Amino acid sequence: MGTLNELFDPDRVAVVGATAREGAVGRAVTSNLLADFAGETVPVNPNYDEVLGTACVDAVGEADADVAVVVVPPSIVLDAIEACGEAGVENVVVITAGFGETGEDGAARERRLAEIADEYDLNLVGPNSLGIMSTPSGMNATFGPENALPGGLSFMSQSGAFVTAVLDWANDNGVGFKDVVSLGNKAVLDETDFVDHWGDDEGTDVIIGYLEGIEDGREFIETARETAADTPIVAVKSGRTSAGAQAASSHTGTLAGSEKAYEAGLDQAGVIRAESVDELFDAAGILGSQPLPDTDSVAIVTNAGGPGVMATDAVGDAGLELASFTGETTEALRESMPEEANVHNPVDVIGDADVDRFREALETVLADGNVGAALVLAAPTATLEFDELGEAVRETVEGFDAPVAACLMGGDRTREPKRKLQAAGIPCYFDPARGIESLATLAEYRDIRRREYAAPMSFDVDRERARDVLSSVHDRDDNRLGVEAMELLDAYGIPTPDGEIVDSPGRASEVAAGIDGDVVMKIVSPDVLHKSDIGGVAVGVADADVADTYEDLITRARNYQPDATILGVQVQEMVDLDDGVETIVGMNRDPQFGPLVMFGLGGIFVEVMEDTAFRVAPVSEPEAREMTEEIRSAPLLRGARGRDPVDVDAVVETIGRLSQLVTDFPAILELDVNPLVALPDADGGTNVAAVDVRLTVDPEELDSEEPNQ
Repeated sequence: MGTLNELFDPDRVAVVGATAREGAVGRAVTSNLLADFAGETVPVNPNYDEVLGTACVDAVGEADADVAVVVVPPSIVLDAIEACGEAGVENVVVITAGFGETGEDGAARERRLAEIADEYDLNLVGPNSLGIMSTPSGMNATFGPENALPGGLSFMSQSGAFVTAVLDWANDNGVGFKDVVSLGNKAVLDETDFVDHWGDDEGTDVIIGYLEGIEDGREFIETARETAADTPIVAVKSGRTSAGAQAASSHTGTLAGSEKAYEAGLDQAGVIRAESVDELFDAAGILGSQPLPDTDSVAIVTNAGGPGVMATDAVGDAGLELASFTGETTEALRESMPEEANVHNPVDVIGDADVDRFREALETVLADGNVGAALVLAAPTATLEFDELGEAVRETVEGFDAPVAACLMGGDRTREPKRKLQAAGIPCYFDPARGIESLATLAEYRDIRRREYAAPMSFDVDRERARDVLSSVHDRDDNRLGVEAMELLDAYGIPTPDGEIVDSPGRASEVAAGIDGDVVMKIVSPDVLHKSDIGGVAVGVADADVADTYEDLITRARNYQPDATILGVQVQEMVDLDDGVETIVGMNRDPQFGPLVMFGLGGIFVEVMEDTAFRVAPVSEPEAREMTEEIRSAPLLRGARGRDPVDVDAVVETIGRLSQLVTDFPAILELDVNPLVALPDADGGTNVAAVDVRLTVDPEELDSEEPNQ
């Protein structure tokens, strides 16, 4: 595929399937283009001499078009696309439905559509698309009811209905766009392509999107990271509930689900996540109009005590902080404000304040170096004209670099001042919380731009040894491996306790005799996933009791499931849990993002506590360290209640080694190391221990792919 510049800035657009028939999509698209498009619109239909007063051609090859909009029936779309390719039309928008969304026949047609597009190197939007818009040229190549207003937002959506609803709302609220794309089924061009294009587009200030899925999560992360360094990206991602999560057999798979993958992937991509349409446009509006704050400190200037308290609460809820004024600022406020006013943050200029008092207070706090951003919050009073206040705010902020949002709490009297403020780039709201959240969005994007992305961690490992362990799945009736695969961890440098899987009481005693102190013994069976629940684990077994314990564990497993496959009993060195913290590190392979690595509080309560952090692999050292810091139980790792802190560096390295393992071997579908015992730092010692492991392997994938290098 080539550049998308011509897709959005064509000289000639052909409508393949143009018609004069009332109610037809081909008529709506042609009419929209003829209404505003600065270039030439060419209807294509052999059954007409003209459409809507414009001369019609029989075939797209006669149109000499830069873009072809295809609205013919699905049965002849493929012929139309091939004709576009033969005619040298490089950009195609397929509005016609009846493809992958309709069943297997449609899916087969969509696959063939993609093949033709690849053969002719076409930039193809759709199929099943509402169409595209670009306001600089007035191009409305959609069958929507109206064109977009011009502006700096570029908008993509997987829902055509969402596009029409948003444009209707945006036109009423004065919100403008640069480009608009209805993605449709994304047979060729997808969200990553448009993020890449708009990142280089000088006319795009902010990229916004409604996404239901992402085709290639890893590629999207890499592209969005580069784009977000200069152009903010804000997205609503639907399908957040657990109903969309896939069934899984591991702890990680149970806890992950598709939403966790998107949450981690979008964060790693530098995409700001909006939870609603209001949040989407609040974020887009302030990102496109206000500077980024230097700090998280917010000043509030208000004439209303109650709303001021609401705004103060919102500051904490948004992860910001109230600015602490300098002594000079406090003294200046005290000199200019009435005695009853509050000169500390939030600044209450009290109910009888006029515009001059608001102006004085706002100028004073914005001049304070401790203030990163400000909210002007006003309720209607007899002494205050909102029109005058809006003008004063617009004039005042011009002399400062800190971002400012306004909150005018009222009805009709706020409409015109609000419009003028927003036209000047100052977002204005009714709800104080929305104003604060918008300022928090600026801080979030500032942090995104400050990120320094590191390369994924990489270690010297024994890939062939790991492959041999994974290949043992070929000798089994199912595709799950347990503690018998501990050697897999050893191959990737993840420390494991001494031990061995044995198949007789005598051998169990021999292995235990070679281990200092008491041992742990565990039943080894692919059919017994939760060994502790059936009494399949014995802790602190003395040498003299090892043989009897072996027989006891085998009997319990047989009683629990007579037809279970019993591979033996693991005899393992005991790890001192009193000095350590039981954690879990694992992976679930997401269909879009690939390996999703998890870290959290481990042990038997992992699914109850759900204290976990996720990242899309491969992870870097800073990302792995962030995972250890963001779980709720992080204080346990740092040494809570008099305990010694654990060796977090060793935990971070283990996360990195597991990330490399699951990246190297796409055949690993799920993997849990639970518990991974994190121990206090001991010079020369091993400060983590992988006590148990279980994983699911795809044998066909293992046979078909070499490990990634």
